[in-house]
Amino acid sequence: MVMILGIVYLAVLILAIVSLWKMFSKANEAGWKSIVPIYNYITLLKIVGRPWWWIIGLIIPIVQLVVLVIISLDLAKSFGKSEVFGIFGLFLFGIVGYPMLAFGSAKYVGPGGASSTPTATPAAPSAPAAPAA
Repeated sequence: MVMILGIVYLAVLILAIVSLWKMFSKANEAGWKSIVPIYNYITLLKIVGRPWWWIIGLIIPIVQLVVLVIISLDLAKSFGKSEVFGIFGLFLFGIVGYPMLAFGSAKYVGPGGASSTPTATPAAPSAPAAPAA
């Protein structure tokens, strides 16, 4: 029984490492950053457009949950996914959601979905001014 649990744990660990590596690569970050403790969270915060000092919130009980929910929502938006995907796919069921981001068709659109926001449309050209007499 212990051997089976060890194999399952190892499989989940490998899936998590490979998924984060691929997701970081999609976000134009070096994949190796995903396996360095603490630095992986700093890089993740950069990907979602949050300041590096948010990592402090990850070591404070209760606050950690709030920070992780916000990061999950921002990460979903950064890959063009909905907030529902952020909560269910990344926060609650990350073992499914992270591989979906990594190996699915999701494209990195910028921190918090920045480049997916609509831009202002240019104003219509005005008529030329009448010549002065």
